[in-house]
Amino acid sequence: MDPQVTQVPQAAPIWIWTDEKVGQLTKLWDEGLSTAAIGERLGITKNAVVGKAHRLGLPPRLSPVKRRMEMRAAPPPPQLVLAPPPPRPMVPGSYKGPTCQWPLGHPREAGFRFCGSPALSGKPYCPEHAAVAYRPAQSKENAA
Repeated sequence: MDPQVTQVPQAAPIWIWTDEKVGQLTKLWDEGLSTAAIGERLGITKNAVVGKAHRLGLPPRLSPVKRRMEMRAAPPPPQLVLAPPPPRPMVPGSYKGPTCQWPLGHPREAGFRFCGSPALSGKPYCPEHAAVAYRPAQSKENAA
């Protein structure tokens, strides 16, 4: 051994996971406490709790971010199911006056037409199709 190199004595490893602490961790985990709260109660770090829970195979938790998003998420608006209006002989270019311009079918397929029902004043669609085409603006809190 080189006389100029000194060896630093290694500290004995500190085992924080006694059988008692593992039992407490499992109990607190099952109660639904956060990893930070478990760490506080056991006098260890949150990351130590996460690592030990993973090694023990405890069921994973939703991230706090996802949990908050789920709590804030509003139920989806009900889907509007429209019955197709009765066919009218509306082909491109044959409409006159304010009629609904909602396309029905594909422009390159036979049978393509427009709705043809009376349109709302100042809008190109009938009330039923306007309800689908125009959505109210969302507040900044609900937008995401």
